[in-house]
Amino acid sequence: MANVGGGFAPATLPRDVYEQWKGRVMAEAVRIYEVGPRDGLQNEPGVIPVASKIALIDLLARSGLRDIEVGSFVSPKWVPQMADTDAVLAGMAAARDVSFAVLVPNMRGWEAFAAARRPDVRYEVAVFISASEGFSQSNLNCSVAESVARLAPVVAAALDADVPVRGYVSCVTNCPFDGPIAPDQVASAVARLQEIAPMQVSLGDTIGKGTPARVAAMLEAVKDAVPATQLAGHFHDTGGQALANIEVALDHGVRIFDSAVGGLGGCPYAPGAPGNVATEAVLELMARRGFETGVDRDVIAQAAEMARGMR
Repeated sequence: MANVGGGFAPATLPRDVYEQWKGRVMAEAVRIYEVGPRDGLQNEPGVIPVASKIALIDLLARSGLRDIEVGSFVSPKWVPQMADTDAVLAGMAAARDVSFAVLVPNMRGWEAFAAARRPDVRYEVAVFISASEGFSQSNLNCSVAESVARLAPVVAAALDADVPVRGYVSCVTNCPFDGPIAPDQVASAVARLQEIAPMQVSLGDTIGKGTPARVAAMLEAVKDAVPATQLAGHFHDTGGQALANIEVALDHGVRIFDSAVGGLGGCPYAPGAPGNVATEAVLELMARRGFETGVDRDVIAQAAEMARGMR
């Protein structure tokens, strides 16, 4: 009998069945990290009702996605769209195979997350720094070095509570304040996160000015410090280059990509940075390139329509 789920198939299999088997076994996997409910909705001008956020998250959780960023415990004064993250965590459905991420910038945010955390939900905590001093000062009111020191106790608390940690590095090609960012600055920022604890690091083209050439140079520098298996690509489509940049990252061995259903959002602290790359566009690209994602594109299409209705 053919072992169609394992490592061999006999020549006696019909050709069409063999081709289906070969495609399942040979296709390389890419992981899609959905950021629409947090990084997307945080930049919307109107207040999104909690029930609408929960409905979007619950639909996304039924799509086959394994990672969904659902909110952040930041100051409501600075990011009012995320002020209700505790209510979102309380109301969303648990999903056994999905990890729900929250952005936690400091220990005050950690304490708020710890109070809202549910025992039936699997979480991940995200922390962030910038490769750019100008963006760090504008976004966090501190230097890059100070931002690293500030998040270190958050990482320690998360690991002590058995909550995985993910890192973000923003402005990996260009900064709205400092201009083009040297690749070695990005490599240094990634290394600083890795010195705190081993973690996946998402590389953010925050204002969408990255080009394939600049992304390639940046990745070459970063991979000298961290293997591609620990990296994710986070590309905004402001300049229409997001999919081209993702293809470059694929060619450099990156297999995790952040995206926002419906192309929601951007960064409220980066002038001219709307538009995360759309999840549905990334899924189409992966299908063309022959990568497996495990995500139901029909469900994502429904979620994209729902997301666009929130604008």
